[in-house]
Amino acid sequence: MSMTTTNDLIAERPAKHRFGGGDLIGLGVILALAVIGYFLFPNNLALLTRIIAIALLVLSLDLVTGYCGVATLGHAALFGAGAYAAGIVSAHYGINDPIAMLAFGIVAGAIAGLICGAVILRAHGLPQLVLSIALIHLFHEFANKASSWTGGSDGLSGIAPSALIGLYEFDLWGRTAYVFGVVLLVLVFFILRLIVRSPFGMLCRAIKEDPIRIRSMGASPKAALMKMYIISGAVAGVGGALNAISTQVVGLDSLSFTMSAESLVMLVLGGTGSLFGALTGTIVFMFFEDVVSAANPFHWLTMVGALLIAVVLFAPKGLFGTAAAFVARRREAK
Repeated sequence: MSMTTTNDLIAERPAKHRFGGGDLIGLGVILALAVIGYFLFPNNLALLTRIIAIALLVLSLDLVTGYCGVATLGHAALFGAGAYAAGIVSAHYGINDPIAMLAFGIVAGAIAGLICGAVILRAHGLPQLVLSIALIHLFHEFANKASSWTGGSDGLSGIAPSALIGLYEFDLWGRTAYVFGVVLLVLVFFILRLIVRSPFGMLCRAIKEDPIRIRSMGASPKAALMKMYIISGAVAGVGGALNAISTQVVGLDSLSFTMSAESLVMLVLGGTGSLFGALTGTIVFMFFEDVVSAANPFHWLTMVGALLIAVVLFAPKGLFGTAAAFVARRREAK
């Protein structure tokens, strides 16, 4: 990467850091889809809330993998930390206010991000993957052994969130949890969009392209990546806390290697280095998985595998990335 290009990545004009018309349209699309989902699937709001929680995990993964180039297969550790923190303060300490539970989840996710970042960032490339896999297994085993706090393999139950702002109960239909999740998703997306377009976000992208040149310019790649890992942990903690609040139970699956791998698959499916891509990949993957598993309970994994192979071969930039590139080429042709 040339010096000019690196400098441009770090020091883009301030006007580019603000929300533009395309961003507002994107947020409008998110809200429109949320409203459509509410009325189209009134009896399946639990699935939609689950999709939002996982979308927050995939967004957090995109921050460190898509924007920073950090290889990880253990990102569910951050999600699970947020879920268990929110669940433990409710089940063991009687802190049932959803906002307070969310705050504990954010803090726990950020701390887990700090721990994972401190370990993973000591290596590069494939060794990072090995360290991340080791970390997710350690987190999983710790939660399993600390059964007096986490419920072990039986899961953590007894989570009873109180009414949101004292008015809206978390009912059996999941309406409050869904609306709460949509609001969280929009707020998080808005904040992340500002972060990735800020000078700090541009620095992280430049580190992904050429860390040696960034170091020679006097910046510290590791310090920047650690900050992004902590932010990523906080975002994953939001998703974990939302999952604990909405389902009122936390299991070891929230700390599983399978969840980490699937979140990476969703990110690649939608397109790395794009917040809209992360959302697209999560929605498509989880809806497709739900539909085909119901249609064919025995061979649904084959169909999911065929979808992933087709996307990787024919849309290497992911669904959203390929669509965005196609639209850009059409505009240039005009």
